[in-house]
Amino acid sequence: MKAISLLGSTGSIGTQTLDIVAQYPDQFQVVGLTAGSNVEMLAQQIREFRPAIAAIGDAQKLPELQAAIRDLDPQPILLAGEAGVIEVARYGDAEVVVTGIVGCAGLLPTIAAIEAGKDIALANKETLIAGGPVVLPLVQKHGIKLLPADSEHSAIFQCLQGVPNGGLRRILLTASGGAFRDWPVEKLSQVTVADALKHPNWSMGRKITVDSATLMNKGLEVIEAHWLFGLNYDQIEIVIHQESIIHSLIELQDTSVLAQLGWPDMRLPLLYALSWPERIYTDWQQLDLVKVGQMTFRVPDHQKYPCMQLAYAAGRAGGCMPAVLNAANEQAVALFLEEKIQFLDIPRLIEGACDRYLVHNHSTPTLDEIIAADQWARQEVVTASQILERSMIAV
Repeated sequence: MKAISLLGSTGSIGTQTLDIVAQYPDQFQVVGLTAGSNVEMLAQQIREFRPAIAAIGDAQKLPELQAAIRDLDPQPILLAGEAGVIEVARYGDAEVVVTGIVGCAGLLPTIAAIEAGKDIALANKETLIAGGPVVLPLVQKHGIKLLPADSEHSAIFQCLQGVPNGGLRRILLTASGGAFRDWPVEKLSQVTVADALKHPNWSMGRKITVDSATLMNKGLEVIEAHWLFGLNYDQIEIVIHQESIIHSLIELQDTSVLAQLGWPDMRLPLLYALSWPERIYTDWQQLDLVKVGQMTFRVPDHQKYPCMQLAYAAGRAGGCMPAVLNAANEQAVALFLEEKIQFLDIPRLIEGACDRYLVHNHSTPTLDEIIAADQWARQEVVTASQILERSMIAV
């Protein structure tokens, strides 16, 4: 039985991970849980999975969580705030820590887990996007395994099993195209939040669904793939595959191409990250290629998806620039979800922040410099959005 801790247990990744644990109680045991602010759901999860330790990110809600499970015996250790989440990440006998926290908030807990010698089932892109220059040396220093738990990088990882060192030539990341893949560019100025949250293939959280609509999620995955698999940016390509059956492909040195296929189901990459190197039998729906019928591919429209090119540029710039890109995107998406900016303002605000940071970029940043760049970019986007709002009012 493999002991796991789960960071971000009430989100999409977290709940699907717990579905797997519930289905395979003889394979996995939950040691620790963390959530951001959803006390009711976290309390239910604590009751069902009986972790030894749990933390709520919103420290003000700790008394509410304590009251919600007061009758449990034995009581888990209950903590709160960022320090509490970090303590869960490094706690006890957990062999694998699933990083399901959305955004750069997952960086410090993931580093704590690595330093405690835990293997990482990586569902938090920002760990490598923002922290790659710091995180990868720690992975090597502590000898832990970094196992991708999102669909695209899991597909690449699965295809690479048995491929010799130096055998990888190119990565092809597949993208659904998001909510607006069939919209004309001219119509994007009319996008509402409700429109952006209508993903055609996947059930995901609000932030990642908007990232899929802008294709920033794929740009961020390019940066993550660079760190995970060691290829330069010219060797990582994006292709629109609207059926989401092929989850990504690799090309080998002899031009052979390997792909991982399956129905759109986040449980598959999560299960593989938890069970690697084993394969666990499931009763989930098997892929039926006749039912699929056909699979289509096309080049992404850079006019419709400017965030992709911003991500490539940030990745090539290196240093703190990917952290700035990621933080600017997080802040811009949050403002869009709050209906404070328009959909097309998202790439404009990100590009502005990256351009203004360029002269400050550090080629080999420390963790403190990465965190400072993250905070700078968030404030920069807020300030720029306020200027934009005032100019719109003036017009």
